[in-house]
Amino acid sequence: MRTVRTHVDARVAADVTPEPVAGDPASAKGSPPLANGTRALAPNARVAPAGRHAKPPVGWDCGPLPEDDAAPKDAAPAEGETVRRPGRPRSEKAEQAILEATIEAIGERGIDGVHCEDVATRAGVGKATLYRRWPGKEDLLIAAFAAMRRPLPEPRCESVRDDLVAIMAVMAEDADDPRYAQQYALLHGAGDRYPRLVAGYRERIIEPRRELVRSVLRRGIESGELRPDTDVEIAMLMLSGAVMGRSKHDPTPAEPGFPSRVVDELLRGLAPR
Repeated sequence: MRTVRTHVDARVAADVTPEPVAGDPASAKGSPPLANGTRALAPNARVAPAGRHAKPPVGWDCGPLPEDDAAPKDAAPAEGETVRRPGRPRSEKAEQAILEATIEAIGERGIDGVHCEDVATRAGVGKATLYRRWPGKEDLLIAAFAAMRRPLPEPRCESVRDDLVAIMAVMAEDADDPRYAQQYALLHGAGDRYPRLVAGYRERIIEPRRELVRSVLRRGIESGELRPDTDVEIAMLMLSGAVMGRSKHDPTPAEPGFPSRVVDELLRGLAPR
């Protein structure tokens, strides 16, 4: 019986395991031979996409996948073939390369100019590597935008003021990053063309950061550090708006201590009387 060989994409050798493009020949050993002398595949065998190319998953606007990229990723190995499972460090390295390539493409070409073929080439991976990690282009863009933001510190829950200052300091650093201004401008003009992208950006990036500030304010009310009638939503917007909005009108970096001044000014009005 002829052994079915696997196709390996050399571009993603560090991240993709060798896989067959047809069903498991071993599972067909007991099947009767067909008229042409070959054996039928088992009922549960997977068959490679027909033709040289396969369509990309829904959500991607890229061209068709080459045969190597389109091979099923969970098919059984061919007879006598050993499978090497990718390790976490290599997988994370590939994902980081893709995000950096996407950020680079956004900076050079804007949102409309980001294409998976270009991103894959910059990152040195196959397009299938992108498809397995993100359902669509907009999901990849959201992940890239999120990667530009510094993670906010977890509250220490010892002092509301100290926690707010620590959070605002990171937000101020983000606002001083030139990529933030570009990010804001791109998303501000993308609402009509990419409503799902803008909504996802707000839901996955902006809202969790705002909720962290809200949680600190709520704790301040519970601990008595803030007035019981404090409007948490307004206070959150005043804090984040003062820090993030400053850079839109002033290109120079914030002065040392600026986040502390913002927090202290607000707390004077929220402190218990």
